[in-house]
Order: sequence, then structure tokens, then C-alpha cells
Amino acid sequence: MNEQEILQKLSSKFPFLEGKGRVARARRIFCDVPNASFREVIDFTIKELGFSILTTMTGVDDGETLGFIYHFASNNGMMLNLKISAPKDNPVIKTVTDLFPSAEMYEREVEDLLGAKVEGLKPGRRYPLHETWPEGQHPLRKDWTYVKPAVSGK
Repeated sequence: MNEQEILQKLSSKFPFLEGKGRVARARRIFCDVPNASFREVIDFTIKELGFSILTTMTGVDDGETLGFIYHFASNNGMMLNLKISAPKDNPVIKTVTDLFPSAEMYEREVEDLLGAKVEGLKPGRRYPLHETWPEGQHPLRKDWTYVKPAVSGK
């Protein structure tokens, strides 16, 4: 399948994706997916389109929303990048670790660096920030400013 065929299959199965996808260049497809339908779209892309490899996940501050791009690959090297968004004041997404155990570190990263809440992610250590990093301080948010910790004992 080529890039346009993949986009056509996505929009045929999910009419709400019509016009939400684009081919960035050869073998690179991007598509914006509603957060509420994300799991259904992922299941389809794995089972029907062959995108069974999660290569990474990217979190971005888009201003009013936070975006989460899941980068999937097929065995033939085609990349499908699915982006969901969540409101910045309540950025809740669901874990995909049941499908891709390797997503755990990516999901911990967006929790730490962007302040996302990943529902279903098992409790664990922070990543990549140190355990002593102040709660509520998310350094990849555009509105974040560094607050120097008070030095005790001086």
C-alpha cells in the first residue's frame, strides 16, 4: 500500500478522519485523531494496516492544548504518525502500554515534562526528571518558568 491508499483506508473506516491526514514525504504519513477515538484507530492500524511497531512518542505544547504524537512503523518502513490533543488545563490521555509495553517510558516522559495524566499507566518512578524535582513543574510547557529552589541552611 502507498501513502494515499493508507489515508483512504483510514478515512473510509473512520469518516471523521477525512481531511485530517497528510503525506509529509515519501513513506511518512501524519494524521490528527480525536482523543476519544484514538484506541479504535490504533487497533485498526495494527490489525488492518500493519503498523505494529511503536517507534517513539512525542509530546508538544501547542498553546491551548498539548499534543501527543505516536510514531508507528510497518515492517516495510512506512511511518504513520497519529496525533491526539488534550486541553492544557486537563491533559488526560489513555495508556497504550497494553499494546506496546515500550510506551511506558514515553508516557512517563510526557507526564513529567508536560504534565499529562496518562490513565491506566501503572505507578512507577518518575522519568526523566529526578524524584526531587518539584511537583507541578513541567519544563517543556511554553508557559513554564524556572523557579530556583530555596537553599536551606544559609
